[in-house]
Amino acid sequence: MLSQPSLNADSIGRAAILLLFAMLFDLLDGRVARMTKTQSNFGIELDSLADVISFGVAPALLVYQSSLKHFGDVGMLVAFLFVACGVIRLARFNVMARSPKGDTAKPGRTTVGLPIPPAAAGVIAIVVAQPRMPLEGAQDSYARLSLVLTGLLSLMMVSTLPFRSFKDLRLNTSTVLLVSFAVGSSAFIWRHYSVHLVLVWLLSIYVAIGMLEAIRVLARRSRKSLVGQSVPPAEQ
Repeated sequence: MLSQPSLNADSIGRAAILLLFAMLFDLLDGRVARMTKTQSNFGIELDSLADVISFGVAPALLVYQSSLKHFGDVGMLVAFLFVACGVIRLARFNVMARSPKGDTAKPGRTTVGLPIPPAAAGVIAIVVAQPRMPLEGAQDSYARLSLVLTGLLSLMMVSTLPFRSFKDLRLNTSTVLLVSFAVGSSAFIWRHYSVHLVLVWLLSIYVAIGMLEAIRVLARRSRKSLVGQSVPPAEQ
């Protein structure tokens, strides 16, 4: 039987940095395509294929080698769940990115479900923030936390929660305040806690924004439903 290769801390760190660069390039290629008006269905499909590898398979292997492998088949199943949910999320995005005529639709203000790049960032944050503690109990606790968080991120990708796409981002007061808060709070965490927790904090902010958006949408629908029920039917 072949033994499974193990990754050391340096290899995990280098892999995490490369995945962060992949996220940066993924953010830029869409903006460049929109600026140059070269968007196409072929580009959407090719981008999704690359995303499956960069933000699906690679982070799943990374978190499996660092934490999930200690759970045997359960850990392998959770790692596979992350990849499978990422593929479903990308397929749903490709369908919603097309107009009824089959053309490329203009990106909206929100997107359905957690996008796969932030989900991959969450998995990378789990790996990078993993404490190097000599205590076996602490390592086991963190491994269980990694298992739960990886499963949660997987389910959020296939959920119907609305998340801001930030593709319509404009320079206004709200944007300046949000960026200032993110940068200031990240600097505080970097200085007083650990640089490894900054990515965890930024992802938490993004997920919190998605939760608030979902609550606001549900509240708006509830108000409309109550208003519709309170209006008397027209006389016949």
